[in-house]
Amino acid sequence: MSGGDSPGAASRVAGLYRWQRDELELLDYCDPAELTLEVADSWLVSEGLVLALDLHRSRFFSSIAARGFDPAIAEGFWDAAIAAIPTSGDWFPRVELVSLRGAPHLQFRLRSAPERSRSLVLATYHGDDPRTVPPIKGPDLASMLRIRTEVQALGADDAVLLSALGFVVEGAHTALFWWRGDILCTPAEEFERIDSVTGRSILALATALGVKLSYEAVTPEELEGLEVWAVNALHGIRIVVSWIDGPSTAEQPGRLARWRSLLDTLRKPVPSR
Repeated sequence: MSGGDSPGAASRVAGLYRWQRDELELLDYCDPAELTLEVADSWLVSEGLVLALDLHRSRFFSSIAARGFDPAIAEGFWDAAIAAIPTSGDWFPRVELVSLRGAPHLQFRLRSAPERSRSLVLATYHGDDPRTVPPIKGPDLASMLRIRTEVQALGADDAVLLSALGFVVEGAHTALFWWRGDILCTPAEEFERIDSVTGRSILALATALGVKLSYEAVTPEELEGLEVWAVNALHGIRIVVSWIDGPSTAEQPGRLARWRSLLDTLRKPVPSR
């Protein structure tokens, strides 16, 4: 670790920590079968910089409340988790609220960031909607991993979930955008889905730049010939280069690079404790 790391961060090793006695304690063993994942949130930290950490905090705390727990239990835990993130290297930490027989427990996963990419392949998921709590990140992560794994067997990187009427809602692990000329579009607000922090940051950028926005109910076929983006906290903005059994997509030269650069300008240092 670099000399810029806080003492707490410098002493941490990658692994799973449980918030106990007002401290993060490294777990040697944890039986996931006994636990229910209530809320989860994760973000990329690259060389000490992070995008919209305040929005991740807000989403985590509001989700705790939505699951019927007191968000005040996470105050000290959040500060300790942030302080534990190293300021050198690439990391993809995750905070979690889990329950054991109805009792809440807070966990922190310090993870090295996986390899990142600028493009991906999508495939439409044709089964029943597996989500049980669409607006909350956490309870459905196992189901989302399952359907992503299913489409990976087809050569895709992520699965696209559709509404009951066949309209595009979100990816299993991504929020979706597309361009109609100079208009930036995203699924209609009526569709329940995860409130993507990266997506909100892109919308804020677009508003600041005077880009016209459109919220649409569209089928995959109606995206034929358009530039389509899939975004999340790990990869930022990725362009869809192929959609298996779906629309042919396009790319305007230079636009993706410009917006990825603009998004990077919003990254700020992780707060020091």
